[in-house]
Amino acid sequence: MSDIAGVEFVSLREEMVDQVIFYAGKIAEETGHPQISERVLDVMRHVPRHEFVPPNVQTMAYVDSPLPIGQGNSISQPFIVALMTDLLDVGPTDQVLEIGTGLGYQAAILAALSDTVYTVEIVAELAREAERSLTSQGLDNIHMGIGDGSIGWPENAPFDRILVAAAPELIPTSLLHQLKPGGKMIVPAGIEDAQQLILVEKDRNGSLRTEERLHVHFSALEVTH
Repeated sequence: MSDIAGVEFVSLREEMVDQVIFYAGKIAEETGHPQISERVLDVMRHVPRHEFVPPNVQTMAYVDSPLPIGQGNSISQPFIVALMTDLLDVGPTDQVLEIGTGLGYQAAILAALSDTVYTVEIVAELAREAERSLTSQGLDNIHMGIGDGSIGWPENAPFDRILVAAAPELIPTSLLHQLKPGGKMIVPAGIEDAQQLILVEKDRNGSLRTEERLHVHFSALEVTH
């Protein structure tokens, strides 16, 4: 990448973040979350989204819009990435599980905010491409798995935070079990055209509380069982 292109991408990322800030305020009444934390915004200013989309859509990488990434999947709109990440309130010592790696952009965001990320993708071709992109960015605190994300990653559970980037009709009980007491999960759930972005919190006694935050449209969570 030329120095000129590098400077251009920095400017485009700043414009993308400005759009995220604007949109967060615009729909604050619906989300109950009028501001994205500066910590999350700063990470989004630095993670190169264009490295996590196919070459044919790189010129659109910093538009606040979902983009196709192949295999019938898409990368989420930057605002949705920001909102989901901020609602999780990821801490620097957290162990995070992500379901639905795609090409790795959300994993890269989470990796910059947490201690360790475990990410699962059911489409092997996407997972391999994501691993290449994440490795090229020097991210060494991400562990990649290929398989059915609805069963989570029990060998490394429990997790402080869980982010689900595909929509089950119902939140999988396996993921609820793998959430630590005191932990949070963000997940789009529901049938097509009636999905809600849901924040799940598990208190220190293991009781669950759910809160719907936004009507969304995600690809369905694929399962193998």
